[in-house]
Amino acid sequence: MVPYGTYNDPIPRSTTTLGHAHFMIRSTRLLAIPTFAFVFTLGAATPAMGQAELREGREVLGTLEPGDTARYNVEVGEDYYVYGEVDQISVDVVIRVLDAEGEQVARVDGRARGVETFAGELDDPGAYTIEVTPREDEAGEYEIVLHRIEPVETDPAKLADQLMSRYDGDDRPGAAIQVWRDGRTVYSESWGMGNLAYGLPFEPDMRTNIGSTSKQFTAMAIMLEADRGALSLDDDIRTHLPELPDFGETISVRHLITHTSGLREIFNLLVMAGRRIDRGDFVDRDEIIEVVQAQPKLQNAPGSEWNYNNTAYALAAMIVERTSGTAFPKYMEEHVFAPLGMTGTMVRAHAESIVPNSSQGYLLGREGFTEARDLGAAVGAGAIYSTVEDLQRWVENYANPDPVVGTPAIFEEMMTSYVLTDGDETGYGYGLMIDEQGGQRRVHHGGADIAHRSQLVYYPDINAGITTQSNHGAFNSNVAFRLAAAFFSDAIASGDETGGEDAEFDPESYDPEDFDEFVGRYAIDAAPNFILSFFREDTTLYTQATGQQRIEIVPTSDSTFAIEQVDASIVFHRGEAGEVDALTLNQGGAQRATRLEDDAEEWEPRGEELEAYVGRYFSEELETFYVVVVGDDGLVAHHRRTADVELSPGEVDRFSGSELNFTFERDRNGRVIGFYLDNVRTRDVRFERVR
Repeated sequence: MVPYGTYNDPIPRSTTTLGHAHFMIRSTRLLAIPTFAFVFTLGAATPAMGQAELREGREVLGTLEPGDTARYNVEVGEDYYVYGEVDQISVDVVIRVLDAEGEQVARVDGRARGVETFAGELDDPGAYTIEVTPREDEAGEYEIVLHRIEPVETDPAKLADQLMSRYDGDDRPGAAIQVWRDGRTVYSESWGMGNLAYGLPFEPDMRTNIGSTSKQFTAMAIMLEADRGALSLDDDIRTHLPELPDFGETISVRHLITHTSGLREIFNLLVMAGRRIDRGDFVDRDEIIEVVQAQPKLQNAPGSEWNYNNTAYALAAMIVERTSGTAFPKYMEEHVFAPLGMTGTMVRAHAESIVPNSSQGYLLGREGFTEARDLGAAVGAGAIYSTVEDLQRWVENYANPDPVVGTPAIFEEMMTSYVLTDGDETGYGYGLMIDEQGGQRRVHHGGADIAHRSQLVYYPDINAGITTQSNHGAFNSNVAFRLAAAFFSDAIASGDETGGEDAEFDPESYDPEDFDEFVGRYAIDAAPNFILSFFREDTTLYTQATGQQRIEIVPTSDSTFAIEQVDASIVFHRGEAGEVDALTLNQGGAQRATRLEDDAEEWEPRGEELEAYVGRYFSEELETFYVVVVGDDGLVAHHRRTADVELSPGEVDRFSGSELNFTFERDRNGRVIGFYLDNVRTRDVRFERVR
């Protein structure tokens, strides 16, 4: 589990590299939120430069000096869509959108140069302010333009075109959407470009990397092998992969496909080691085995904790290869894709394999879009290229009473939430998320490779689904939920697009003072350095994660709250005495957090206290070094291949920064002798002080 992050994203990205943001008063939708964090960060107040009205289609050139704030007024009616861009000609800017009360609705701070985009829906009418400020001490020119300011479309097809307008054009990566119901395609459209270098438009039949949406296919392969008796879901994985170490506890095949194995998550682990997989560093499939062999012990007892895990699915694909005697790409073609007529779908064996008629993935760089290389060693965890048309064929096979691939019993098992050893449900079956939306059962999975984005959603009780794909690294795949509510409005209750606890609950009926019993700090059990704080300002309720900006939450019952910006929810729990002592963060699985004592003193180390941590540290498991020094504002961790990490203190001997948590270790004399590093998905990686 990665608190407040995109559960389906295999790689962590910096919280400061969000190129776009959606905004909304009722339901703020952020685009491709980085793996570990919120993206909102309020800056300090700065002197105003005056205010001007921003009109649709009017390009406004501006100049900023350090400390300046340029403000632009926008008047909107009820339920309006706004889409604009700021070209950072010679200055890196931060864009903030404020409502009439001065509350931040959205913040965009991505690229250092080039175009930043802001877009989204505003429910409430009135005056909004768009602020443009320079980062740090920068100065220079920018240009702002408002492309659209118009009522939100009520027709689903027109709404899709409206929301996708910022991915349309021959100068930007694109997207495709397909919607179906009862065996009939009701909508299929695409926008933008599939390949900018060759001027190829993005088409619905263009193959696109679907990232972790692939996991349901890997789970199906496991189920097919189990169905023919080649394996059992309760088999020890070492039965099929004997080169794996014996951790003293049995990891079953079922543990792999439910994310409950206790193994390290490989991509998060490699990032700790300085591997720049976001920059195309090569990762070989053989490294999956090597990573597991180097792990000294399990992170949790198998079956006791849900922790999203690409290592596990990579191993699952290897087990299919061992039991079938067939390479995974060929196995999937013969047993799944060809029988279903999925002629546009294939497993990319490695990042260098040729994929005909495929989209190129793009990221936003300083000078514009840059080509992105696919993630290495992703087979099983990802690496499937498909089309929106083929994904419809795949999901419709679920609904077929006489399916071509699989059986109704297999689908039912895949779409049943796994139950942990303590009796809690995870909200995850076999390669599929299971929850609700507007009173409808929802089965879904998203995916994100380095630059490609995907979402596949199925509503079994109305035999309907939707899939989105894009080769734009900042695309918001969860727009699928928004559009599903529009296309299936007769079946999905409006206003509940995040799988909230109670679609009938009226947030306006909630007394904000009732929230006071929940106010406090809660540490994620699996990563105690990661603390969620909850507080109230008048009638507005907030949560804030370690090192991240506060963000508004909305009640969905008397003890449950939605973090709509990141498609997550909170459930507070009471102990035997009736006092609130814990919570569960639901975001692509359940993560428990324990309440901390309110009277805990804030720890602010200075001088000699900081000097005690200075040193060079080595991890035998990762074969890499970190050097800890004292910087201008505190401790700084340096790795030769990554940016320096400024560390913020938490509890005593605990620091965090840039999605990493450091827990320092002392000997019996109080001398710092090492630290344990974690980023939630991968944790307890020990570094020993060598000098």
